[in-house]
Amino acid sequence: MRLSARVDYALRAATELAASPDRPLTAERIAKAQEIPPKFLESILLQMRRGGIAHAQRGPEGGYWLARPATEISLAEIIRVIDGPLAHIRGQRPEDVGYGGAAAALQEVWIALRASEREILELVTLADVATGKLPDRVRDLASNPSAWA
Repeated sequence: MRLSARVDYALRAATELAASPDRPLTAERIAKAQEIPPKFLESILLQMRRGGIAHAQRGPEGGYWLARPATEISLAEIIRVIDGPLAHIRGQRPEDVGYGGAAAALQEVWIALRASEREILELVTLADVATGKLPDRVRDLASNPSAWA
């Protein structure tokens, strides 16, 4: 799986918002906390706002905050808002890609891969990441030494 820098920054910014649910955070504060280029972050926050992940308010008391509780926002949702569908093959959905001959089974592999990604990314919420209390399924997978190689 390959995630863009944009998605990585969006997930990190959203986690900062999840860790501070009681007050809006400025883009500057988020950028500094996560070492994200401020101009890049501004465009990501705008995308998150348009995608229903965050709210924003201007002014001295302004900033950004999550549009819903962090327990209701999955990592998959943020990835979709920022980069679109989770798995594409040459810009197409796996079910729309057809192969012939000996490679015909690749379509099933791509569909299974997408299902596997979804299983984890829809299971994990911003609250899980912000608190460090990941679901057991994720901890079990990550604790396997071969997962780190």
